Parts: sequence; C-alpha cells; structure tokens
Amino acid sequence: MKPFDVYPLFDIVLEKAQGSYVWDTKGTRYLDLYGGHAVISVGHSHPLYVERMKAQLERIAFYSNSVKIPQQDILAEKLGRLSGYEDYNLFLCNSGAEANENALKLASFHNQRKKIIAFNRSFHGRTSLAVAATDDHKIVSPVNETEHIVFLPLNDAAALQQHMNDGVCAVIIEGIQGVGGIHVPTTEFLASIRTLCNQYGAVMILDEVQSGYGRSGKFFAHQYANVQPDLVTVAKGMGNGFPVGGVLISPKFEAKHGMLGTTFGGNYLACAAAIAVLDIIEQEALIDKATETGNYLMQELRNIPQVKEVRGLGLMIGIELYEPCSQLRNKLLSVHHIFTGSSSDKNTLRLLPALNLSKEDATLFFEAFNAEVQK
Repeated sequence: MKPFDVYPLFDIVLEKAQGSYVWDTKGTRYLDLYGGHAVISVGHSHPLYVERMKAQLERIAFYSNSVKIPQQDILAEKLGRLSGYEDYNLFLCNSGAEANENALKLASFHNQRKKIIAFNRSFHGRTSLAVAATDDHKIVSPVNETEHIVFLPLNDAAALQQHMNDGVCAVIIEGIQGVGGIHVPTTEFLASIRTLCNQYGAVMILDEVQSGYGRSGKFFAHQYANVQPDLVTVAKGMGNGFPVGGVLISPKFEAKHGMLGTTFGGNYLACAAAIAVLDIIEQEALIDKATETGNYLMQELRNIPQVKEVRGLGLMIGIELYEPCSQLRNKLLSVHHIFTGSSSDKNTLRLLPALNLSKEDATLFFEAFNAEVQK
C-alpha cells in the first residue's frame, strides 16, 4: 500500500522547524511564508506550545466527549474573551470543513430551511455540504451536487438583494477569500448581508477558517466591518498544526442533545494546543504584530511596477501579477528557498506566514520577490 496521490508535491522532505523557518533532510533552510495553508499561526515549535503539548501528552491525550473535559471550558472562555464573542457558545471539531458543515446544519435546524447563498471563488471545505458551497466544480462530485445552493458575485449587494427571500436558510461568506485569491468583502457588503439576514430570518455564517485568529490584524477579518454574524467557523491557525476546528454559536441557537456530535473534537491534546495558541497570541501581541508587518510588506509590494494588485489585510496577502505566478513561485522556492502559496486565480501568489514573522524576514522575501520579477 502507498498514499493516494491527491496533491502535486515538491520534492522536499522536511525534518525540522523553528519560528518562520523549516529545514529539509539535506540541511537546506527555507523561509516559510505559507505555514501549511495558514495553519502555523504562532510559529513552528514555539517553546510554550511544545511545553504545553508535552505536558498534556504525559497526563492524558484522549477521551471521548462522554466525560467532562475542563480544558474545553478554559478554551471557550479564552476564545470568547480575545475574540469579543463572550456570550457565544463553542462547538469543537477537527477541521474547517467540519466546522462549516456543522454551521450549515445548525442554520438549517434553526429555521428549517434549505437554500444557501454562497459566493463566486468561495472555498469552504471538501466534505458533503461544505464542498457543495465551494465554487470549484472540479472537487464537487455528483453525490455532492444540490439545488439548494446559489452562487453570487462577491460584493454585489444588488444581486444579494434580488436572491434573498423567506426561503433562504443561510448566507455563508469568508472573512477574506483565501483559495479564491485573497479577495476582501467590503464593509458595506457585509453590512448588507447582516441587514438582509435579519430581515428574512436567514443565518449569517462567517467562515474565518483561514482569515481568523489574528491573521487579518483583527481577531476576525469581519470585525473590520463591525458586524456580528450568527455563526463563526474557525480552524487552521487555531491549533498551530494540531487538528482543531470550531463553531462560535450565537445565543439565539438552542442546544439539544444529539443535534451535533464529534468523536475527536475538543480532545485533551486539541484543547492544549488551542489554549497555548491563544496564550501566545495574547502574551506576544501577535495581532498587532501581524498588522504592522503586513502593512509594511504590502506597502513595499505595491511599489513594484510588475505587480498588478496587492490585496489583503494583515498577514493574509495576495500578490496579483500580470501573468501566471507558478514560475515565480518555483523560483522563490528553488533559488531563494522561500515557501509561498498559490490560489485558484493562477496570477495570484498567496502569503500566509506565522503572525510573528519578523520585519527582517518580510524584507528578505520582498528583496527576493523583487529580484525575480525584475528579470
């Protein structure tokens, strides 16, 4: 038996990581500006993170949700306080797809409706309903196809108004579109979604799986618009590499036994990882750090004539070129030893580094990027 071939892979085997750097088995050091799809939020092998994980592993790593797990309460309290959602409840799961799947299910339980509005270029996961709400036909199998989902243009308030009615169950939108090429919903558009959901009794779901946990310069990207969704989904940076996901749930939703469930969600190790991440973000002021470093990097990139557009907030950055960026991405990796990310927009390079990326390392990337695009 061998692994199922689902990804094109770089011929690199990593064996060590620290901060914003990773090393391969040949001893080559790489600057990591992708963090494994925005997962590494507080840096590789952060000492506090490693200490907490080791300590928890030595006590108890796992038991199911058939017993009380006090760490879940600690995590919920910290997450509520740091995010500003203290009156919400937290359902813990293992991934962003699961979080979105459960959020959509909660919405339908709540208003007993089926129709979902999503947006062009969206990505919400690869499981049944999450992938149906993802605007990529290549990864939607026939069994996932449903007539319950309609895709609308991002930031088109008129189109949204036209499709909203009493049959809409939920509107799901990313705080910043990640896979789609780092497209930011306008504050006016998010406000329109909130108003129309209130008007028609629909549920507003903010997918903050990639854009949450301080990456945008606020705890959640939607907080720039000063709106409060009914459900917020999180994952990726939540566990800094350990699989953790969750749904922040408005008090308007009534919990009932059997409504949601999970075997692994909220286990001891997952909670230890997530609590450590929140403590590091708070103690090291990483949200402010992401804002400062991200603003610096975007300002410098916008001065390069070969760059068509720079989009994003904080350390969630999309660099659109006038041509496909795959060759540039390969050069950054092979020549300069810098990991970056791609997107479904073939011209857009994605940067999703750890929130504690230093200005010196940001400059290192900028100089390498500038050198390559000038050739």
